[in-house]
Amino acid sequence: MPKLKTKSGAKKRFKVTASGKIKVGQVGKRHGMIKRSTKFIRQARGTTTLSPADSKVVLKKFMPYARG
Repeated sequence: MPKLKTKSGAKKRFKVTASGKIKVGQVGKRHGMIKRSTKFIRQARGTTTLSPADSKVVLKKFMPYARG
């Protein structure tokens, strides 16, 4: 079996925490902020963790050698 390559887009966007969860930046904050509510902008600060179903896809297909 050949070695698998990590997707270069995935290694820039995702980090694996010590407990194995996938940490990712919040979405929906690039443009059009004037139409977003203040509550949305406030709650979308910082980072969030992916759902278990999504993190399974990221770890298996995009980052095969990440600890998770």
